[in-house]
Amino acid sequence: MPADSAVKNLENAQSLLREAASRGADIAVLPENFAYYGQPNISALIKGEDDEKGLAGAFLRTQAQELGIWIVGGTIPVLGCVEPVDIDRPYARSFLLNPQGERKAYYDKIHLFDADISLSKGEHRQYRESDRYSAGNSICVVPTSFAKIGLTVCYDLRFPELYRKLADQGAEIITVPSAFTANTGQAHWEVLLRARAIENQLFIVGANLVDREHPKRGLWGGSAIVDPWGTILDSVIGNQAGIAIADINIDVIRQQRRNIPIRQHRKL
Repeated sequence: MPADSAVKNLENAQSLLREAASRGADIAVLPENFAYYGQPNISALIKGEDDEKGLAGAFLRTQAQELGIWIVGGTIPVLGCVEPVDIDRPYARSFLLNPQGERKAYYDKIHLFDADISLSKGEHRQYRESDRYSAGNSICVVPTSFAKIGLTVCYDLRFPELYRKLADQGAEIITVPSAFTANTGQAHWEVLLRARAIENQLFIVGANLVDREHPKRGLWGGSAIVDPWGTILDSVIGNQAGIAIADINIDVIRQQRRNIPIRQHRKL
């Protein structure tokens, strides 16, 4: 039986997906670990996620079909397919599903968040994501009917070389499902989203979990859609769940790249 917290997480995700679809969204991006966040032991729950028989995978397939939209499925913990499988360290895998509910591509999070963060009152918090997850090693750009989608996850946002590689492979929209902490998010989330959009002249869609006042691990939220000029087209404000929605005109990318030809000017 799925744990109650996972069921509640999926109910919340379903509500937001339905709202996005009702407002005309063609593609929706869920946050990192949208289904299993808060689960102390996910080993039993993630069985089957690699072959679409798991709780979260079935949910994504159903939502894409029923709503008729593309979905970037945040991340789901998925066991590797190469023996020996490390059952204690799954991949943080982001799936792209089409409106028929088919998995068209996936990306395993490359950069894992191992960091020591200073909090208020002189406190510190240690994060060791590599203790719980395995790192991926391949990038992913997927052609769709409306744009080429590049997939990234959370801590990847701090590594501009990944985004440059995705742009070089033709990405026009890059998605960033995330669980950015409240401390790092307040200082860096919006800045990094805008920087990655500006320097690569493309659209960035960041979907972030939110719970800023959590006593152990606050989450910043602030989900946002950023255009190639660095303008925030829409964002979720404050310590609340919600959706950011915007029209994305791919022609803006070509215009920006023609007016300021960064690629031709690159020296290194």
